[in-house]
Amino acid sequence: MSQIEWPVLMRAGIQNLGLQPDVFWSLTPAEFRLLLGDATTSGPLLSDGLEALMDAFPDKT
Repeated sequence: MSQIEWPVLMRAGIQNLGLQPDVFWSLTPAEFRLLLGDATTSGPLLSDGLEALMDAFPDKT
């Protein structure tokens, strides 16, 4: 299991991107990666993932 390099991530978010600390800490990992320009790491949403989302957030009709 790899260690999270918090100083590196905080420097990238707060210093390089100019985020306020509360904004930095409220981001999801996916949002942070997107801000860093790394949107290629997420895979496709497969049927199992879609079903889980549909169960968790059903359409209101």
